[in-house]
Amino acid sequence: MVFLNDPDGKRLPIKLDTTTNGEFMPIPLEPVHHEARRLAFDAAGDHAKRLALDRRSFLVTACGAATALLGMNDAYAKAGLTGGFFDVPSEAARDLQLARSTLDGSEFIFDVQGHFVNPTGAWTKRLPPGARPLRFPKTAHCAAAPGAGRLGYLQCIGSDEFVKDIFLDSDTDLIVLSFVPSTREDEPLTIEEAQATARIVERLDGTHRVYIHGRVNPNQPGDLEGMDELAERYKISAWKTYTQWGPTGVGFFMDDDPGIAMIEKARKLGVKNIAIHKGIPFGERSYEHSTCVDIGRVAKRYPDVNFLIYHSGFVPGAGEGPYDPRRPDGVDALVTSLRENDVKPGSNVYAELGSTWRFAMRDPNTAAHTLGKLLKSCGEKNVLWGTDSIWYGSPQDQIQAFRTFQIAAPLRDKYGYPEITPALRANIFGLNALKIYPVPDDVLRKYVKSDRIAAERHEYLAERPDPSFVTHGPRTRREFLNLKAWGA
Repeated sequence: MVFLNDPDGKRLPIKLDTTTNGEFMPIPLEPVHHEARRLAFDAAGDHAKRLALDRRSFLVTACGAATALLGMNDAYAKAGLTGGFFDVPSEAARDLQLARSTLDGSEFIFDVQGHFVNPTGAWTKRLPPGARPLRFPKTAHCAAAPGAGRLGYLQCIGSDEFVKDIFLDSDTDLIVLSFVPSTREDEPLTIEEAQATARIVERLDGTHRVYIHGRVNPNQPGDLEGMDELAERYKISAWKTYTQWGPTGVGFFMDDDPGIAMIEKARKLGVKNIAIHKGIPFGERSYEHSTCVDIGRVAKRYPDVNFLIYHSGFVPGAGEGPYDPRRPDGVDALVTSLRENDVKPGSNVYAELGSTWRFAMRDPNTAAHTLGKLLKSCGEKNVLWGTDSIWYGSPQDQIQAFRTFQIAAPLRDKYGYPEITPALRANIFGLNALKIYPVPDDVLRKYVKSDRIAAERHEYLAERPDPSFVTHGPRTRREFLNLKAWGA
């Protein structure tokens, strides 16, 4: 087979790089990550020869993914990072049937944090002359498309790529489109464009595969008033807010006046799911508002409202260890806030894993403590699957890594963390989200299993799988600053 993507097999199926979701500066790989990549590439070359395959043909198989995860295991163990591991048999690197039985799955997967940037949206019309937003090396080749114009390279992250990354190259069944913090004039994805994106999927007979957030910054003029229109005109599934954001650079807590006004309005409108960005700080000016100190307080005050803590308070680069009540940020701040307000596991607080898992899977100790603390404090049915893709490309590698990750027994015994069983994974992958996002029964029974997208995915995987193994977010400081500025 001739591959259009990476024909020489220079990309690993488990993407281990510095890509971010655009909300934090890229964090360089450490020596252990480079060692993991080296081990995986060396092993992939050897295994491909034994199986009489070229390296690209090998890497697109389940054996390729198993080889990458095993390389990570070996490198992490040598570095003393043994708090968790990817439970993959060594033979899976060469035995396709064993690899598929380990890495493939039939779980219902509901990604509650996806992103899409409309490459022809209204935001592009307001760019200054010569601006090149999202101009990364991996998108540059698209500029040569006939008639595409100076922003033609953005088609690399357009609707076709979105559908391929999310629904063909991954096991994702449903996804919620979320938003980035911005003024009302500068949104890279407006609610109208999000609805148009949902219609793209509907045209593929993928009815109800895409759900939509309604973005509300209650400390911004017009947003509270705009909640009425969002609820009336669009079938939004939840409100999305960023407590550390503000038009003047200063954020708010959810029990400050703007936050309370938003909660009360959500209750009045009957959409009682509020997704709150917590963690992944934007900077120092409003850092305290990125922490979860307010979550337990509002959860206790409003037990009829679901508070979905997007990113779970995770701070990239800071790591996670055993619970420390003295730590003022990270997952620990969420745990402390819930404990201090007597908010028990299984409450109205849900922890979401977008970007958190993608970054934590680089460090098995952080991954083990992050998952263990969230499962203990929020409850095994109150942790939600999210990937923050398309910034990280297809989320399949995140799915495969989570499908095989296990908290090491010594940590489970010492800290009371649960074993990650198939049933627990199934809950996190999608079943937990069904408690809060309204998905009609006929969608689950009919469309997800037998719509056109399901048929196309089956045909694609059987005849011509060609995943790109590419990430779309910024990987360098320069790319990050360009994204933040939408500039030249």
